[in-house]
Amino acid sequence: MLLPAILATVIAAHPSTSADEALRMMSYNIRYGTAKDGDDRWEVRRPRTLKLLRTHRPEVLAVQEALAFQIDEIRREFPNYGVVGVGREDGKAAGEHSAILYDRDRLVPLRSDTFWLSDTPTVPNSMHWGNRITRICTWAFFRDLKTNRYFYHFNVHLDHESQPSRERSIALILNRIRERATSDPVVLTGDFNVGEENAVISAAKAADFRDTYRLKNATATDPGTFNGFRPTVGKDKIDYIFVDAKAEVIEAAHVMDKVDGRWPSDHVPVTARIILP
Repeated sequence: MLLPAILATVIAAHPSTSADEALRMMSYNIRYGTAKDGDDRWEVRRPRTLKLLRTHRPEVLAVQEALAFQIDEIRREFPNYGVVGVGREDGKAAGEHSAILYDRDRLVPLRSDTFWLSDTPTVPNSMHWGNRITRICTWAFFRDLKTNRYFYHFNVHLDHESQPSRERSIALILNRIRERATSDPVVLTGDFNVGEENAVISAAKAADFRDTYRLKNATATDPGTFNGFRPTVGKDKIDYIFVDAKAEVIEAAHVMDKVDGRWPSDHVPVTARIILP
């Protein structure tokens, strides 16, 4: 439950919001920094990643696969980013993070937490649903300083192998969203590791979440977001920014930027500009 003081603040009247106050959001699997990727290893592609972020300047950057030192390096380049999230192996710094970086001039996190996608969500490194890799979801409850509005943001990296794990994971996440302390709007981002026709995406849509990309690119036939460091992007869209029915989407895109002819990561970032009521 949220603290009473926070609840009292949330109840306060919200001013109107205009299009120039839309939030710039990005969800990005940045590929873990110790992967043996040859010419695409982190130390080589780090400048590509930083250049991409410098170009697009998201006010909210939801990352997947990020190790602590990668987050530190991003924040050294962009010191105005705050961060919420922990490593999945120990609930501190070890292992990959599903962290949320945010512009501290724009947003203040009032509360945040991470839970494990397992039968024991509060136990670090726990997994029970057929996945062989630990999976987590990090969330934050933000106040927008520009609009004096509030929203929740959940960021996740679902399993790449086990469909039962993915389905139980999205069920847990949606249940946590339903149990949130206030009715403020929700953004759900992440690498879902499934295409648009998968039951996991159907479950999110059944809970009234809308895929920002499809809202603005309904007829796109090339929506893929995984490139695997190959020249072209695959056909499946597996990375998403979902918003609930309360949000207005100004624009949404997949960022196909290469730097010196090479990808900054094995995924492409997905972006959206959204207005939250």
